[in-house]
Amino acid sequence: MTNMTKRTLMAYLEQRSKEQLCRDIADLFTKFPVVQDYYQAKINPIDEALLVEKYKAVIEKEFFTNRGFGKARRSVARKAVSDYKKVSGDPVGLADLMLFFVETGVRFTNEYGDIDEPFYISMESMYQKALQHIFKYGLHYHFEDRCQRIVYNSAHTGWSFHDILSEIFYEFYQN
Repeated sequence: MTNMTKRTLMAYLEQRSKEQLCRDIADLFTKFPVVQDYYQAKINPIDEALLVEKYKAVIEKEFFTNRGFGKARRSVARKAVSDYKKVSGDPVGLADLMLFFVETGVRFTNEYGDIDEPFYISMESMYQKALQHIFKYGLHYHFEDRCQRIVYNSAHTGWSFHDILSEIFYEFYQN
């Protein structure tokens, strides 16, 4: 099976009637939660905060469950950030979620002890992307305290995690 191109999809969609397209979209809406979130954000942008909270809950649950230890699957937590980015155009919400990802990872390592190197690399990467995003959209004053608190809270971790987060922070917040 070959991958369908956007051009092929557009040609197919142009042949469909408005009613058929509406049925197709309604079917997608029913089957895929990410499509529901997309239209929720489009139709009712007031609920943007609720959408951020939904994806925060996915991240939180991955690291801290009600019973036992969290699985800490970074892929699941990263997918929550990626899915939010696909359904929402809110730069503040995305920055909030990216920082929450790192804050949750720092909290996890502080609570359960040192984790493996890939864990820290993933957190550092998300922190770097979050700060790039924050500065791209001029949100640095809004998020400076949280960004600094992440560095502070990582002080007693291994794998030079704290040092790297500090470098990233000061790379952006030099003044």
